[in-house]
Amino acid sequence: MELRQLRYFDAIATERNFTRAAERLGISQPPLSRQIRELEEELGVVLFDRGSRPVKLTEAGRVFHQQAAQILAAAEQLRKTMGRLGEIPERRFVIGVVGSIMHGAMPGIIRRFRAGAPDVEVELVELTTMDQIAALKAGRIEAGLGRIRIADPAIRREVLHQEPLVVALPASSPMASGGSVSLRDLSDGTLLVYPSQPRPSYADQVLSLVRDCGITPASVIEVREVQTALGLVAAEVGYTIVPISMQHFQSDNIVYRPMREENAVSPIILSQRIADESQLSIRFRQVAREVVAGPEPEAKTTI
Repeated sequence: MELRQLRYFDAIATERNFTRAAERLGISQPPLSRQIRELEEELGVVLFDRGSRPVKLTEAGRVFHQQAAQILAAAEQLRKTMGRLGEIPERRFVIGVVGSIMHGAMPGIIRRFRAGAPDVEVELVELTTMDQIAALKAGRIEAGLGRIRIADPAIRREVLHQEPLVVALPASSPMASGGSVSLRDLSDGTLLVYPSQPRPSYADQVLSLVRDCGITPASVIEVREVQTALGLVAAEVGYTIVPISMQHFQSDNIVYRPMREENAVSPIILSQRIADESQLSIRFRQVAREVVAGPEPEAKTTI
């Protein structure tokens, strides 16, 4: 059964004449009659009393007409609704972001993005990088800013910036008053990493950095959030490694020191659906590049 057949049936039921119905539909009568016969064969009932003048509906035809009219009305309403939606510009843009970027580049990105699209409602959702990929594929967010390289054929990824890492030390540490710090200087201490779940995560980046330097910390404690790690640093439990943008977290008991290792960086990665080339998505990508990467073109690498 096709929607076209329902329209043909409704025209005949309304005009009560095959010829006038065909004229109303802009077709010739033979194909109209053929479509109605095929519909009757499919339903297993006779819809019209063709021997009467004007044409009358049979009892089955009257029941069918009631239902067909509702279907046609619903189809027309759906068409109008979709037409209105097509005329309305994009008004909502949802961004998934990991916590360390939320407190770093994100405010500047949002300010500039809103300045260029003042009528757009921008919503931020804190999500891990892995959760961002799932949310993008499900259509729950339009862009994600994370730190983990996760390959997915449906997702476009771009490294916007390699953010330097710093060491957060207790203010009482002998190295707190010096300059830059090497991981070897910290090998006897307790390394605090986050988040403990889900994995892979930023914790794996830090642990990989430590391993690449050939260092085995005296002990490693995994915690769920950066705030917990910094709280333990303030409590003199150990040290942690954070992106430089996290230095905003100030405490009289915490000191941040630059790292000597050249590879002590963490990427800021923009993720978007490959198929999404909407104006807002393109605009957000441009703004993120400008704010996060700065003027140096080499800071951006498509992967």
